[in-house]
Amino acid sequence: MGATLLSRVLVLLWVTSAGAEVLVQPDFDAKKFAGLWYVVAMVSDCKVFRGSKDHLLMFTSNVTATAEGNLSVHMEVPGPDGCKQMDAEYLRTGSQGHFRVPTLGYLDVRVVDTDYSSFAVVYIYKELEGALSTLVQLYSRTQEASPQAMKTFQDFYPTVGLPHDMMVALPKSDACSSGGQGAP
Repeated sequence: MGATLLSRVLVLLWVTSAGAEVLVQPDFDAKKFAGLWYVVAMVSDCKVFRGSKDHLLMFTSNVTATAEGNLSVHMEVPGPDGCKQMDAEYLRTGSQGHFRVPTLGYLDVRVVDTDYSSFAVVYIYKELEGALSTLVQLYSRTQEASPQAMKTFQDFYPTVGLPHDMMVALPKSDACSSGGQGAP
């Protein structure tokens, strides 16, 4: 029990120091961030991601801001068996734009950059199957990210140690064709 507690404390300390260089969007506004986003590109050092990145498809996140500064997020992810729907609460941690999502194993989530109307770059530090990993996602209000949004994304993820060969631009899919509005 003592070793388990010690390892969890060390992980939390490491997460705190690992994310120290990752800044949050200045003056983040959760209400402006709310609405439908398409996740159009991703990069990660997660072993599960590495094994499945060539089969991933574009998905949606429909974001609602809460009065407490949290985000309620409804995701629709296409897969081999149709559209998988998930709901998650992004719990505010400290400053606006900084969250954790215990139900998904997300220890540290930061909205790094956004113009609210067309793109956002989201940094995620997570634990999956006992392994820690980094994930960066490019959100777009449309299914096609602008060249400037893609450049911002591509300029950011190497700063957190992610290589270009692990990036994937997600192909469109109509498996979740309702655009985040509750497809079956």
